[in-house]
Amino acid sequence: MKSQDIRAKFLKFFEEKNHSIVPSAPMVLKNDPTLMFVNSGMAPFKEYFLGNAKPKNNRIADTQKCLRVSGKHNDLEEVGYDTYHHTLFEMLGNWSFGDYFKKEAITWAWELLTEVYGINKDILYVTVFEGSEDENLPMDTEAYNLWKQFISEDRILKGSKKDNFWEMGDQGPCGPCSEIHVDIRSKEEKAKISGKDLVNKDHPQVVEIWNLVFMQYNRKANGSLENLPNKHIDTGMGFERLCMVLQGVQSNYDTDIFIPIIREIETIADKTYGDDEKVDVAIRVIADHLRAVAFSIADGQLPSNTGAGYVIRRILRRAIRYSFTFLNQKEPFIYRLIEVLTEKMGHAFPELKAQKQLIENVIREEEQSFLRTLDQGLVLLNRIVDESDKDIISGEKAFTLYDTYGFPFDLTSLILREKGLQIDEVGFHSEMQKQKKRSRAASEMSTEDWTVLLDDSEEEFIGYDALEANVKLTRYRKVISKKSGDMYQLVFNLTPFYPEGGGQVGDKGYLEGVYGDVVYILDTKKENNVIIHFAKNLPKHLNESIKAVVDAKQRKRTECNHTATHLLHQALREILGTHVEQKGSAVHSKYLRFDFSHFAKLTAEELHDVENFVNARIEGKLPLIEKRNIPKEEAIAEGAMSLFGEKYGDTVRAIRFGQSIELCGGTHVKNTSDIWHFKIVSEGAVAAGIRRIEAITNDAVKDFYLENNKAYFEIKNLLNNANEPVKAVQVLQDENNNLKKQIEALLKEKAKNIKGDLINELTEINGIRFLAKKLDLDATGIKDVAFNMGSQFDNLFLLFASEQEDKAFLTCYISKELVASKGLNAGKVVKELGKYIQGGGGGQPFFATAGGRKPAGIKEALEKAKDYVR
Repeated sequence: MKSQDIRAKFLKFFEEKNHSIVPSAPMVLKNDPTLMFVNSGMAPFKEYFLGNAKPKNNRIADTQKCLRVSGKHNDLEEVGYDTYHHTLFEMLGNWSFGDYFKKEAITWAWELLTEVYGINKDILYVTVFEGSEDENLPMDTEAYNLWKQFISEDRILKGSKKDNFWEMGDQGPCGPCSEIHVDIRSKEEKAKISGKDLVNKDHPQVVEIWNLVFMQYNRKANGSLENLPNKHIDTGMGFERLCMVLQGVQSNYDTDIFIPIIREIETIADKTYGDDEKVDVAIRVIADHLRAVAFSIADGQLPSNTGAGYVIRRILRRAIRYSFTFLNQKEPFIYRLIEVLTEKMGHAFPELKAQKQLIENVIREEEQSFLRTLDQGLVLLNRIVDESDKDIISGEKAFTLYDTYGFPFDLTSLILREKGLQIDEVGFHSEMQKQKKRSRAASEMSTEDWTVLLDDSEEEFIGYDALEANVKLTRYRKVISKKSGDMYQLVFNLTPFYPEGGGQVGDKGYLEGVYGDVVYILDTKKENNVIIHFAKNLPKHLNESIKAVVDAKQRKRTECNHTATHLLHQALREILGTHVEQKGSAVHSKYLRFDFSHFAKLTAEELHDVENFVNARIEGKLPLIEKRNIPKEEAIAEGAMSLFGEKYGDTVRAIRFGQSIELCGGTHVKNTSDIWHFKIVSEGAVAAGIRRIEAITNDAVKDFYLENNKAYFEIKNLLNNANEPVKAVQVLQDENNNLKKQIEALLKEKAKNIKGDLINELTEINGIRFLAKKLDLDATGIKDVAFNMGSQFDNLFLLFASEQEDKAFLTCYISKELVASKGLNAGKVVKELGKYIQGGGGGQPFFATAGGRKPAGIKEALEKAKDYVR
């Protein structure tokens, strides 16, 4: 059975059971501070489980893209070494929000697996929760008795809390679960050991394929459990593992999901999968990581150095280093696999087809960049080896290579082994743990339970129409973190505060109590469909009506920038072409940032045209035409633009200014004339095929021109009020360049003349011509002198020092013949003598330099140089 048929049968089965079939949510989460990525099928539905929103249908089924690489669910380091863990995987799931419970979930799971898919029941095992004395939880006898109808009791296994009690996190909905495992071993293997002894023992052919979670409890901050008002069903079946079973193969990588990718890797790398275990691991790593990175980029997350972007870069770099080390690939090639991936999965996930060119461009550039990093790392590693006089390289140096330069530890270890050296692994892991400890300490946070004051599950946002309102506090909780200290999160029955979302920052403002007490709102965010207001303290009178006031000045500036972002998007598509798509934005009160797809740097003329286009719409005084809660299809039919990577509901809000129409939940000006003026302040590259414009509007533009005007008159004053300041600056630049050339010529002449004097000062010690001296030359002049002298002698040891701008510099030159015969090393010399000038340096064995901040130490460094030749 083909993978696309397996997926289709699952969805059809649950559609016939009155489930709404919904598309996969974007893998990259934007409004959940507790998760970077969707790591389970239930993550997009958290707001329903928590009771913060109601679905249109209480029964839902889908196939969800999931990524597990960080936090509690971290499969990254296992990927490639076994045949059933993945970074990106599809989770087939069916959900019930307060509708059916254990009976239907278990009955339907069995029906689908054994009757629709035709899996032999004799290779299946199920587990049920055995109970927990610590939690005072009984065994899940209800699930046990339900399973007895379908499967013999010797195949119903009792599982511990670790395996059979599912929790969303430290707090929140949770409950017992029942796993379905499959044993696809041969008859001979089954005769040796029973499958039930291998369940949950990490055996590659005895694996869990489906987990049925029975959400019936809520975990509180103090660790206690309480019953949920409604019981829910949350199931997740691993699509790749299911395909392995139904296609009769022994590995997920042998299914038709991965085989086309593996065949393409074999062709490009000229390797055969199955011949060499190390090569096989590398091929599996690349095939898996390709999917994770491609889907992330398609969903709007580009590789970067922070947050979710860092995770994606880390995954891609792991694939690159496996291809570099084990497939001997020194040129980018992973981007070439996107073609076969799109052919295989583009029908089920159309975003792959739509973003194919972008995905290829970004991966190719990342490959080129990291391959350069690997080359640089090899140079640095060789330098460390040359400077070391021991057979063991310190873990601290290996960690610096890894942390500062991005050079992988396992590659460092491999190269050192080839050179007959060892690495201090304990020291490396010690440094790694120190860094993790620092990182954890910085982000440590504890969250208390909600204190509910008013039972009001429907919080109303009124911020489109009002900036202040009388509100009631419905619940609050305390959050303690090292970064922000003690904070309170407040929820009201209604609010004018806009929560961070769609690129726009959250509102700030204040609360005013009936007795005049004031609480400042420092930020506003949305979590699981709840608008949360952040404050340093609570209102004094919790049950009284409170006046909530948004900072109107900041809101207006933010609105100007958000509307300008829409106009900028329209301008770019009009001037550069309809290939331009928004790839990210940040709307603050002081500036706006807009990322978009385009293949080249914008010319000065194009930037000018974009500015003029936007300012023409501002001058055109276009009114805001807003449509709230209209069907998404209707908005799209009217020309509204939707963005890849955004999750939209069945009804949306459409924002129109003239011919610019977008689906948007942000706040906007009532008329484009409110923006006053639009000015681009920078344009540059973010990644391959992605450009970024930063711009300002309104008050920020006025300040920009005032600052520029002030700087202009200051420059003019320095130029003696020249009538044409630009020409005057050009004249100064020309004069400066001419003077630089003259100085360079004089220094070269000086170096040439000084060489004869320095040769006369050479002294012979133990057959080595030696000189240590301070020179009045720059670094280039000293290098020229050293190499000129070196061309005349094959037994030369030179240490030159110089002082420039209160800094000290050392240069060491040693004839290559001495390096070979005497074991002298210039890099080691400057490193050791550098301590006298409070600095350090390095270089090659025959030539090296050092710099420091203590010129007074030069004399002692020169005196100590003689010790190397005595």
